[in-house]
Formats: sequence, structure tokens, C-alpha cells
Amino acid sequence: MINVLLAEEREMTRGAFLALLAQESDIKTVADLGRSKDILPAIRLHRPDVAVIDMDMLTPDGLSSIQSLFDELPETRTLILTNHGRPGVVRQALNIGVAGFLHKDSPPEKLVSAIRDLAAGRRVIDADLAMSAWQTPLPPLTDRELEVLRLTATGEAVPAIATRLHLSPGTVRNYLTTVESKLNARTRVDAVRIATDAGWL
Repeated sequence: MINVLLAEEREMTRGAFLALLAQESDIKTVADLGRSKDILPAIRLHRPDVAVIDMDMLTPDGLSSIQSLFDELPETRTLILTNHGRPGVVRQALNIGVAGFLHKDSPPEKLVSAIRDLAAGRRVIDADLAMSAWQTPLPPLTDRELEVLRLTATGEAVPAIATRLHLSPGTVRNYLTTVESKLNARTRVDAVRIATDAGWL
């Protein structure tokens, strides 16, 4: 039996996925979630074979959290579902070891097949997503600069970013100034737009 955790914020979509998986005799959904903050605690509690996660539910530091989870529970394979593969995020996810990436508009049988493949130790990466990820130029920013910019993109203020990353507000401002310079951006908002358009956020 393949134990699956499903994290999808849209209730109707989550219900459709649950109904689909319920038809499979070798797949059991051990948890279904609609809130980002519940993902990691639920994975630790249920220890599923495969965690199917909606990409929109990943917070800016969500991939970092998943990476730390790999060290803690290497037996859980992760399948990311997305409507809009952001190349930079896809590349980062592939680099940290996410086992699967699939478009949400893929045929239902492809999701079921992907879960079985992941449970068997194989990787499942949508060809178009992979191609887009590797054709996108690498960002001229460091990992820390990208992290600060991602948090800025969510509307976090400098003091909040500083607290979250255990930095001083002055250091955060210095990172943002460097980001603006590297991207030839006029403002922080402009920097976020440039990085988003390039697929780095």
C-alpha cells in the first residue's frame, strides 16, 4: 500500500484528487491539507511514502523546509503540482532533490502513475517544466539575496525579514540595495518584477 499525503489549497481540486486516488486499491490517502502551515507537521506525523504538494502552497522558504525534511525523512518522496512552472523555483526544487514535478492539467492517470513511480524510487519530471527550468538563465543573485527578495515579494517589511532570517535590518537593506544594483532595478518593486519575469522567484 502506498501512503499519500495531499496538500492542495483549493477545496474543489483537493476533493477531485481525493476521489481519484480513492479508486486505486494500492493507494491510501493518509492526510489531506488545505493550509501551508500544516504540511510539515502532517508529514512528520503520518510519514507518507509520497507527499503531493500544490506549488502555490509553498511559502518563500517552503523549499528550504522541504530540503530539511529530506534529511529527516528521506523515505518520503515529494511530488509538486503546478499550473505555472516558475523556472527558477523548478530548478531550485530539482537541485534540492524534489522527486517529481507535474502540471495540474496532466491527465488523471498521469498523477496516479507518478505516485507509483515515486513510491518505487523513480523520478517524474514533466518534460516541458524541466526544459524551461534548464533553459532559464541562472540569476545573478546569491541564495541569500534571492531569499530576501522572495520575502520582499510577499509584502514582508524589512524588520520582519530581519527577524525571520536572524539578520539586522541594516543588513537586509544592504541586501536589497545590492539586488537592485545587480538587476538594474529602480526600486524594490521593480526588482521583484524583474526577478519574477525571469522566473527566479
